[in-house]
Amino acid sequence: MDQHDPAKARFLTIQAVRLSGVALAVFGALVLSQILPLPEIVGYLFLALGAVDVFILPIFLAKRWRSGE
Repeated sequence: MDQHDPAKARFLTIQAVRLSGVALAVFGALVLSQILPLPEIVGYLFLALGAVDVFILPIFLAKRWRSGE
């Protein structure tokens, strides 16, 4: 089992991107609810970037790494 499996590495990378997006969105929500003392625009920015990480970036990576093409 010492062989490198690129599919497993790609899957784990996509899941890590999704998880980081969720964390970023939660951080943005904490800023917007004024639990963290940062400007409101930062909260909106983190929330938007988190949504991109969760919904758009994994699709982009999957298309880029598609096998058979």
